[in-house]
Amino acid sequence: MQRLLSNKLVQWKNRDVRMPILLDGARQVGKTWLIEVIFGQTHFRRVIKLDFLAEPSLCEIFSESKNTSHLLRNIQLAKAIDFDAGQDLLFFDEIGECQDAVDSLKFFQQQRPDIYLCASGSNIGLLNRFPVGKVEFLHLYPMSFEEFVLAHNEPLLVDAFRGAERNDVVHKRLWELLLDYYYVGGMPRAVEAWVTGDKTQIVQLTTEIRNIHLDLITGYISDFGKYARYPSESLQIERIFKNIPLQLMKEMDGSVKRYQFSHVIPRKKGYLELGNAIGFLLKTKLASQNFVIEGKARSPLKAQIKESRFKLFFFDIGVLHTMLEISYREILQQKFEFKGFVAENFVQNEALACGFSHTYSWVSARNAELEFIFKRDDGEIIPIEVKSGRRKKAKSLRFYIDTYAPETAYKLTATIGGFRDQTIQTLPLYYAKFVLQQFG
Repeated sequence: MQRLLSNKLVQWKNRDVRMPILLDGARQVGKTWLIEVIFGQTHFRRVIKLDFLAEPSLCEIFSESKNTSHLLRNIQLAKAIDFDAGQDLLFFDEIGECQDAVDSLKFFQQQRPDIYLCASGSNIGLLNRFPVGKVEFLHLYPMSFEEFVLAHNEPLLVDAFRGAERNDVVHKRLWELLLDYYYVGGMPRAVEAWVTGDKTQIVQLTTEIRNIHLDLITGYISDFGKYARYPSESLQIERIFKNIPLQLMKEMDGSVKRYQFSHVIPRKKGYLELGNAIGFLLKTKLASQNFVIEGKARSPLKAQIKESRFKLFFFDIGVLHTMLEISYREILQQKFEFKGFVAENFVQNEALACGFSHTYSWVSARNAELEFIFKRDDGEIIPIEVKSGRRKKAKSLRFYIDTYAPETAYKLTATIGGFRDQTIQTLPLYYAKFVLQQFG
């Protein structure tokens, strides 16, 4: 399966001067596969991999000296393999399990910038220290909708998607795939099972996908206990993790409400009491934030945020449906309640795949609310309304336009799109990427 981030790894390899690269991302999103197989096996003679989770003893290599000559010699001895700096990729997998290996990245950058060195980790945001300015960061998320389309190996459909074509045939096929994506999500193991599975045995296949999600959920909850600072914090993280899907269902006029801190953990009511547990989920990429801007939105948007006023979105839309026990049939029929939060979470995750670390939404004193606002390079604030169905009315978007007169605005819907008045452009939800990437 293709991952679009591999293009950035190739660009990194082709530079004359480079720093070690670190791939961060949630557990099981495909970091190891991307570096070792998609990138490493294609562009290098050999990949020399040190997996600190599978082989904790490898950390001893880094405990005594940070001299890179000594490190490289000991790595070759430990792996019984020779290393050619010009042809081989050195790969530190799950580097967060070895703080000394993390510290060594600084010395590789200073002493051996010629080496191709990649590292990956699922708990990078939880590290106590990090060589700032000595490492290039990349973030890998679950497979985006474009990558889901690519996985189906239909070249003509890929061309139609990348060309943002709009006709009845293309719309029918892409909408079908979007609903499949809602159920399967973007975790590589689930996507692989789906695209190689027997669609004539749909009950068995959808059960297999759900079991994959349940295994992932069990693994994440187990990690909470492993990385939390104390047992009660682990329980708090788990409660918030399970609560995010429930909060997304608390819509207001079709939009997700801002996160409510009360009734999540007994006797804890505010952001200050839940902030550390929420921060854990953000650092491990299991959740993302959308900050709510009140009143007129101005550049820079970050200056207008309030630390405790935000929405939390879930990292994978397939796992989200599993946690809410929404069936594949319900998704296909689109008759279940709260479809709006699914569409909104989908757009949020597409934004992350486009390079955003967080997003912004907007609300007025008159209860008008827009799911997203983005800032262009020229400072212009562009509103986006997300609709899960075919309704063309956009009252909040119209209120925003009448009040602040933006140059343009977007509406993402379940329709084929193409509708436009003087300001509003309407596009199908599955083309969210093409709206979002212009703001990256």
